[in-house]
Amino acid sequence: MHGTPHLVSDVMTRRVVALGRTATFKDIVKAMRQWHVSALPVVEEENRVVGVVSEADLLRKEEFRGSDSARHDRLERLSDLVKAGAVTAEELMSAPAVTVRANETLGQAARTMARAKVKRLPVVSDEGTLLGIVSRTDLLKVFLRDDEDIAEEIRHEIVAHLFPAPLEPVRVEVHDGVVRLTGRVRDTTLVPVVSRLVLGIEGVVDVDCALAGPPRVPDLDADLPGDDETRWPWRAGSIT
Repeated sequence: MHGTPHLVSDVMTRRVVALGRTATFKDIVKAMRQWHVSALPVVEEENRVVGVVSEADLLRKEEFRGSDSARHDRLERLSDLVKAGAVTAEELMSAPAVTVRANETLGQAARTMARAKVKRLPVVSDEGTLLGIVSRTDLLKVFLRDDEDIAEEIRHEIVAHLFPAPLEPVRVEVHDGVVRLTGRVRDTTLVPVVSRLVLGIEGVVDVDCALAGPPRVPDLDADLPGDDETRWPWRAGSIT
């Protein structure tokens, strides 16, 4: 549906490998290798997510093996040192788990990943039940959206509302996610607005907004700029 942001449920992986609290160190390593993942959720009764074990958690054991670090350095990293001696998922996991809801947008999920500095998130229900996993790669799937699908959404959801009666038809062309807008509009103050709105469309990579205002007649009014000066070459990088 046009204008509907992609949700986590649209791109998440629904087949998920999860760990119990008692899963052993070697079993966790084997599972990660078998399923080609860098982190696994830990669940308890009714499949509720209670934590996540990542490769970073497992590597603590190797990091501190035979380490000759100064004693005060070890004390400052006491939690890491504890994980270095861990042998079960419950001891290794980071808790509480950083999760995302299935009905959140891809933008919300991306911000959560960035804040938590993680590569993937367990997707949970309102009750905390595991529903799937969403990764950075999953969030990038939106950029595989068809160019014409993007163009149609821009025409119907933005151009038709902002410029219902343009002086010339507003043309929307999309190539590899880059949007180009051309035509003449009556109100050029809306040009930066349309650029910002187009950038908010799922799958848009960049915007080249070359909309023009009403034509000028310099011979009749010398103080008015010529037609070439009424174009607004707005691009994503120039929007403030």
